[in-house]
Amino acid sequence: MTAYWINSYLEVTDAEKVKAYAELAGPAILAAGGTFLARSTAAATFEAGREQRTVVIEFPTVDAAIAAHASPGYQEALAALGDGAVRDMRIVEGIEPATPVDRP
Repeated sequence: MTAYWINSYLEVTDAEKVKAYAELAGPAILAAGGTFLARSTAAATFEAGREQRTVVIEFPTVDAAIAAHASPGYQEALAALGDGAVRDMRIVEGIEPATPVDRP
């Protein structure tokens, strides 16, 4: 089952550290089988939504996403980020797409 790694940047305290992180994290995530699906600030927000940078990455499995996070390359990226941002990061399991109901 696919998995989605979701990062929301609640606060950026050092843009240079975020840039250094991104330069290392991108290749590490791609090497671990991740596919970037979205990487930008919110196009629209609703309810308690925030206009913050959000990144969504697809992985083939939850285990692959967790392994990517634990990989030496990604850990190097996290070290470069340090205290440069406050983020909410989570991995969620995907679901099977709904199938249309046959109609008479």
